[in-house]
Amino acid sequence: MSVLTTTGLSKNYRAVQALYQVSINVPKGAVYGILGPNGSGKTTLLGIVMDVLKATAGSYLWNGKEGSEVQRKQIGTLLETPNFYPYLSAERNLEIAAAIKGCDKKDIPRVLKLVNLYERRDAAFSTYSLGMKQRLAIASALLGDPEIIVFDEPTNGLDPAGIAEIRQLILQLHRSGKTIIMASHILDEVEKVCTHVTIIQKGIVKASGTVAEVLHSDGEQAAIIITIAADDLQLLQAVVAQMQGIKEVLPQQDHLKIIGDPSITPGAVNQFCFEKGILLNHLSLQKKNLEARFLEITGTTSDC
Repeated sequence: MSVLTTTGLSKNYRAVQALYQVSINVPKGAVYGILGPNGSGKTTLLGIVMDVLKATAGSYLWNGKEGSEVQRKQIGTLLETPNFYPYLSAERNLEIAAAIKGCDKKDIPRVLKLVNLYERRDAAFSTYSLGMKQRLAIASALLGDPEIIVFDEPTNGLDPAGIAEIRQLILQLHRSGKTIIMASHILDEVEKVCTHVTIIQKGIVKASGTVAEVLHSDGEQAAIIITIAADDLQLLQAVVAQMQGIKEVLPQQDHLKIIGDPSITPGAVNQFCFEKGILLNHLSLQKKNLEARFLEITGTTSDC
């Protein structure tokens, strides 16, 4: 079952087309990444499905039904820069958020602990760092323990340790059965936490599906990349280039990167070299990553 389905969503700002016929399906229980550089239309898409913006054309359904105020209150949402009362404490700000959402205030300690702010619950919001403000906004989105959570750039403003914390939180929420939809321009974070991804460029969907499908959605089986090393790299290069199925051998500083067709395996490479009298001291299969695929799909230098 699809938690969110969009059909041909488009959004124009006069002569500027922010979205063009965007159609996606978010399965229940997925961590669904909407990936693209700044200005690609990610925030516009989330704004439309949360009824903050009106689409120029197209439609969307939440759990097979048209969006409603009741449904939206059941979705945990972080769409904009955190906006709390600066001189009130984190706890008091969340009490106000809970009242607006109709949530029980007893849930506040739980969400503060989830985002590691419980010890600073009595501190004024104005004393928080940018990263702490972002974590408090995430805590607000988690009030009421919603089944669907929508994040726009959830790691915005966080240092590396904070990013790692939010990554673990998203994985924890996923394990508990939540459906998470998150827009991001950070390729590495999407690849580490998402089960599905849609790549958007200038408002147009360039690829969509599971992360594995998007990585290998070019209509052909992906080339295999293997790194190898031996005491004599020059001899190794000459020998391995003779192996059937090897397309290219690229010398690196202390190893070789070999690119072969899908029939090539690390075991076959090891055996071939051994039979030629060469003992490998390094052998590893290099997986294709989302950054490489993003660059292939968009044909641009990534600012993600």
